[in-house]
Amino acid sequence: MNYKTWGLTDDCAKLILRLTVGILVLMHGIFKLQNPEAVDWISSLFSELGLPAFLAYLIYIGEVVAPVMLIVGYKTREAAQLVVVTLVVAIGLVHSSQIFSINEMTGGWAIELQGLYLFGALAIVGLGAGKYSVDAKKETPTV
Repeated sequence: MNYKTWGLTDDCAKLILRLTVGILVLMHGIFKLQNPEAVDWISSLFSELGLPAFLAYLIYIGEVVAPVMLIVGYKTREAAQLVVVTLVVAIGLVHSSQIFSINEMTGGWAIELQGLYLFGALAIVGLGAGKYSVDAKKETPTV
């Protein structure tokens, strides 16, 4: 069966990837907006490392602003880069001990969720937004 039979053009696949990564990461940001104690906990992790606690508030850029930008396809590559940085910091702060671990219940990578967000965002950095995006509306057609 041809993948185009399903309507999965390259641009449609880019849209699916942007929406998936954007919506799923945004849900984490919405949780933090509704539960400020989560950001307080992140602040304490930065403090324990001798870093300024206010850095924790950058999570709102990485988990709210950047995902919304991904969803609409505005400055898509930059937004995806922000998500990548957010995930690298999250893995470093919270999940570094699990990087080389297997989940004992499922047999999958212990940080497969974070890895999927990270590598999905990295793929968007390389692929760009596609034609179903605000970015595409600004591009001039090539001759």
